[in-house]
Amino acid sequence: MKQDRIRNFCIIAHIDHGKSTLADRFLEATHVVGHVDMAQVLDSMDLEREKGITIKSHAIRMIHNYQGVDYILNLIDTPGHVDFSYEVSRALASCEGAVLLVDASQGIEAQTMSNLYLALENNLEVLPALNKIDLPQADVEGTEHDLKEILGCEASDIKRVSAKDGTGVSELLDAVVEKLPHPSGDPIAPPKALIFDSYFDMYRGVVVLVRMFDGVLVKGDRIKLFSTNREYEIEEIGHLGLKFSPQKELTSGEAGYIIANIKEVADARVGDTITLAKGGCSESLPGFREPKPMVYSGIFPINGEDYGNLVESIAKLKLNDSSLIYEKESSAALGYGFRCGFLGMLHLEIVKERLLREYNLPIIATTPSVRFLIMLKSGQEIEVHNPIDFPDPTFIESIQEPFMDTEIIVPTDYIGNIMKLAQERRGVQKNIQYIDEKRVALHYEMPLIEIIFDFYDKLKTVSRGYASLDYAFKEFRPSRVAKVDILINGEKVDAMSFICHQDKAHNWGKSVTDTLAEVIPRHLFKIALQAAIGGNIIARSTINPMRKDVLAKCYGGDVSRKRKLLEKQKEGKKKMKEIGSVNVPQEAFLAVLKADRE
Repeated sequence: MKQDRIRNFCIIAHIDHGKSTLADRFLEATHVVGHVDMAQVLDSMDLEREKGITIKSHAIRMIHNYQGVDYILNLIDTPGHVDFSYEVSRALASCEGAVLLVDASQGIEAQTMSNLYLALENNLEVLPALNKIDLPQADVEGTEHDLKEILGCEASDIKRVSAKDGTGVSELLDAVVEKLPHPSGDPIAPPKALIFDSYFDMYRGVVVLVRMFDGVLVKGDRIKLFSTNREYEIEEIGHLGLKFSPQKELTSGEAGYIIANIKEVADARVGDTITLAKGGCSESLPGFREPKPMVYSGIFPINGEDYGNLVESIAKLKLNDSSLIYEKESSAALGYGFRCGFLGMLHLEIVKERLLREYNLPIIATTPSVRFLIMLKSGQEIEVHNPIDFPDPTFIESIQEPFMDTEIIVPTDYIGNIMKLAQERRGVQKNIQYIDEKRVALHYEMPLIEIIFDFYDKLKTVSRGYASLDYAFKEFRPSRVAKVDILINGEKVDAMSFICHQDKAHNWGKSVTDTLAEVIPRHLFKIALQAAIGGNIIARSTINPMRKDVLAKCYGGDVSRKRKLLEKQKEGKKKMKEIGSVNVPQEAFLAVLKADRE
């Protein structure tokens, strides 16, 4: 197929603006599938369908007839949530154009702008489209006006569609062919293919999805992966339909898959370049920027004997989710596990769910933390993202924590609520920008530790669901943070320790001890639950003992007899407290995560 008849494009939008539904209509219009009723065909995970979000980017090949000529459209569907922006960047690096989809009933939101800037950074041609024009509350003219202001385009350039009922979908596909550029690779140059996704098939090994930039790869070719220098022979190569479609070759400008008997999951890195083992290209493609984890948490199997399965499962999951970063860790309370880096709290939740569903591994995640830069009095600078590694305060000269550039887009009615919430979370307001008479963009610089727990939930609550959030790393700044230890009956539980700002240490500590008091069962002796910074106790909750009625058999007689029995019980409880261990159920570790962080 000639390159001028190929279009590689993606759909970018804020979460819940209708990307997956529009992709379904594209598949119907190009006869890849028959009629589907809100099926989210490309959202293959149960999790994606349940939550109504796209987690993984998906790719599919369609053929669209435009003015009597067949064009190949390679669509790469992308996620919209801020935690999966890395997936978006991978899709953008494989495309020449993007459809910018905006919900006409909600208008331009924070992640819309973030994804638009990502597309422009990648020099993509942007085709704007308004979705959900059939809704009674849709403000088509107003949203169109906003798009014209941001993109500097004409009203005629903005397509109007309803992904739900199919209105305007054919016209949008025509516009993809007309407006978006075709690939411009060199078909006779040495092959150069970019890996934009990969996953593990237990029968066939690693399957890599690639975008061909230059040259041709043929079944049977001996290929080389740049990052490892390892060589493999192509067993199968082909196009990406709903099912794989084997072909003899992949040519310049096409997207497809390669199966080459790659057994080691770490060998096929996303962003790597594939070329011929002999006579291949001399330089690799730029690939993608490495993902920078924002949130760190320990992951441990609930059953200790599942550790071997966890090692294998997390390696396979890493292949499918290259933004996940992990290293081995051990805990006195939870045994062996991994310290993992995530792009955000939703990312953490999704990884936990996928380990349970895809690999049947129930796990516990410890209290999330972020990266801190600590300057020691000895002059050494260390990076800490695990509370266990936090040095003794007497050795610390200064501490820096990560601050984020945060953008909140919200209706003007809720500005006061948002400002109050941001102030409580140590946000520094930079500016207010009115998008139109109804909506405003608030720009804050805010500590990441304040965002990761429940800021998004609180934001939705105080704005009745209308606010949208986007954030990106800005810089490290000096801060007064401290490590808070949780003690159960005087014993430190390392898996429950956390790092927070000193002004919030008491409230956070009290919240955790109160939550534990509700979850840990009562014992025959009193249990003290304490939060401490160093040797100072800053919060305490108590679980009262269960009381056995030792006077039940005493029906009369002298009072000294009763007192003797009570004294004997008191001595017994004291002795039990000294040697008794507290039974901490698994739910207690989960409850710490859900403790309120006001």
